[in-house]
Amino acid sequence: MEYAKLVAVTGLPGLYELINSKTDGAIVRSLDDKSTRFVSTRMHNFSHLESIEVYTVRDNVNLVDIFYAMEKTGDSLPDVKDESAVKKYFQKTYPDLDFERVYSSDLKKMIKWFDVLKKSNIEIKLPEPPEEPVQEEAIEEPHSSAPLTTKEKSTPKAAKKKEVAPEEKLAKKKPAAKKK
Repeated sequence: MEYAKLVAVTGLPGLYELINSKTDGAIVRSLDDKSTRFVSTRMHNFSHLESIEVYTVRDNVNLVDIFYAMEKTGDSLPDVKDESAVKKYFQKTYPDLDFERVYSSDLKKMIKWFDVLKKSNIEIKLPEPPEEPVQEEAIEEPHSSAPLTTKEKSTPKAAKKKEVAPEEKLAKKKPAAKKK
């Protein structure tokens, strides 16, 4: 199971694997009890875990960064029922969190989600961004004296359009005849 396929569904506890999406909803599988169900978009919203960001005192960070910090500390997770213990845990784990804008319910949710991910043995990582295209190389045309880049290469119609002088364009346009 991939981290990129995981979603949180509003109104439903826990995390879900996105199995298939449809126009009116999605088929999801719960990570907790492995049950599969259809969830309607009329009643629920979906949030991909990879797109969730968390407020910090600087720039927002992706949820993955918080999970990495939680993994790196190696401390046992606090009981989510104890708000002060949860806040102290995150002050130690990720002190840059903006605790005025990140609610205690969000902190509890992050602990629950991290616990579910660890129990399900899901590797926490963002997918690699697609590789940048290689720089364009000059292509030598057989009948041309100058090399063309692949973007400049065009169809004959486009080439004719480029060759038309502005004066010729004006000459082609004739004002409409007035009706009496």
